[in-house]
Amino acid sequence: MARERLSVVVTRRLPEPVETRLSELFDVRLREDDTPMTKAELVEAVRQADVLVPTITDTIDAGIIGQAGENLRLIANYGAGVDNIDVATARQRGIMVSNTPGVLTDDTADMAMALIMAVVRRIPEGLSVMQKGDWQGWAPTALLGGRLAGRRLGILGMGRIGQAVARRAAAFGMQIHYHNRKRLRPEIETGLEATYWESLDQMVARMDVISINCPSTPSTFHLMNARRLKLLKPNAVIVNTSRGEVIDEHALTRMLRSDEIAGAGLDVYEHGTDINPRLRELPNVVLLPHMGSATLEGRIEMGEKVLLNIKTFEDGHRPPDQVVPAML
Repeated sequence: MARERLSVVVTRRLPEPVETRLSELFDVRLREDDTPMTKAELVEAVRQADVLVPTITDTIDAGIIGQAGENLRLIANYGAGVDNIDVATARQRGIMVSNTPGVLTDDTADMAMALIMAVVRRIPEGLSVMQKGDWQGWAPTALLGGRLAGRRLGILGMGRIGQAVARRAAAFGMQIHYHNRKRLRPEIETGLEATYWESLDQMVARMDVISINCPSTPSTFHLMNARRLKLLKPNAVIVNTSRGEVIDEHALTRMLRSDEIAGAGLDVYEHGTDINPRLRELPNVVLLPHMGSATLEGRIEMGEKVLLNIKTFEDGHRPPDQVVPAML
């Protein structure tokens, strides 16, 4: 007799190949439109499902987990970060949590480099001139940006993505520096030709470009606060493709407006979609709508990891990407 298929609830629309495979393997309830579930809908989902597949836009807190039904045993997050999930409470309830690490490394690193180039070379300003029809022809002093080669890049967070950014930046002739919770092994550091700074303050004060690539944790909240932002050189730029909470957005906005920092490229924001409106007015700021992971290849690979985690769980084994306390 065939065993009953797992009940899986997916909170957002996923790429079609992923949804198709989920439907083939499980008793899946897919999202009909691409809007986030309400809290009431999330509560209904955790009460009914064996497996919940949320995304980073879903807050699965202790209150929601506390209302989970007896059948819920896995939260298979569609995303690498799990700061949207109360993993400790889930663990206490006997609910496993998995994620999709390592899939978006290259995509996010590509976007970090794109932002660095866009800000330093003033690409959006040039695009705006062309779109408005204001271009009067080439001029020796028009829209002068900077050369990447020779600039010091300070990477804050030297995990998989930080290292991928370092490799790309080195190809452009940038000097690689980094600050990390733990220093890299000597062979990795040598291979990247990277200089380690134990003091974040000292590194920040000497860099031409800062790239934020660290996760969101209590210790990284406002790691780039007003005091530390003031250490940046006036001609420095900062880019963030990690988590918006790492930067004090209001302090950054004030300093950009007063020309204390040369520019910024942001793909993430401290308050989600509630972006400081003054940031939108600045010509030296490039704002993107959280596009760092937005490649079809990457999103399908994320789905494949979710599928593998659920299938492994269904077969009675620990999901390969289970989040354990040591990872947090």
